[in-house]
Amino acid sequence: MKRAKLNNSGLPGTAASYATHFSAAITRMPAHTAVDGLRAVNTGAVDIELMAEQHIEYQQALRQAGAIVTELPALPAYPDAQFVEDTALCLPNLVVMMRPGAETRRGEVAPMREVLSPLFENIADITDGCIEAGDILTTPFEVLVGLSARTNQTGADQLRQILNGHGYPMRILKTPSDVLHFKTDCSLIADQCILSTQRLASNGCFEGYQTLLVPTGEEAAANMIRYNDHIIMPAGFPKTETMLRAKGFTIICVGNSECAKIDGGMSCLSLRLWL
Repeated sequence: MKRAKLNNSGLPGTAASYATHFSAAITRMPAHTAVDGLRAVNTGAVDIELMAEQHIEYQQALRQAGAIVTELPALPAYPDAQFVEDTALCLPNLVVMMRPGAETRRGEVAPMREVLSPLFENIADITDGCIEAGDILTTPFEVLVGLSARTNQTGADQLRQILNGHGYPMRILKTPSDVLHFKTDCSLIADQCILSTQRLASNGCFEGYQTLLVPTGEEAAANMIRYNDHIIMPAGFPKTETMLRAKGFTIICVGNSECAKIDGGMSCLSLRLWL
């Protein structure tokens, strides 16, 4: 996976890769207990009925983008369990089960392992430290891991050892102290292009990639997903949407007001796979 020379023009229309093109997705229905999900800042009460409606809208967006969606049942014992991405790093022919930094979330991993075991021959487990896949950005050239309150050096080092054994280069970076997850502030939107906030990109962590900056005031739009030929982004960020459409991207906007109250974004809500 030697990094290819990056060009200055490739946005939409780059060659399909495992980092942007998928065939399936796994989601989990929010439980009624999601109102008690972890949050860095209290931004108001969660409307669980609206959250369920937005979750269905999210699934519909995945299907529109070409996904075969598997919906898992709610896990009321784990209020954050709808954020399935944090439980596993899925790569072609390899899954690495995470070890969440929040101890209240560690019970989410075993049920997801049961789901993924029939689908993947190679499954590894993080057993030391902590790491959540919300801190992991996979590109066609490398795996980027941001250290944060939820991902520490020990967990990242173990992941690097696993990935090195399967031929995946990995680079460890630092997430800004006021940002929950690395991907809270960035997304891969084309094989060679990363959408980022200014506060994250300013440290030079995306050197070698084409970088688009989220317009000032719309930093919360930085977390989105590229799924095949579509970008699924949160609704309510018109400047970001206009910028991306002007670049030629096909956009699907999805309401995310309720998950955002408990620190959830577009990537958090699904595992994206090749089946």
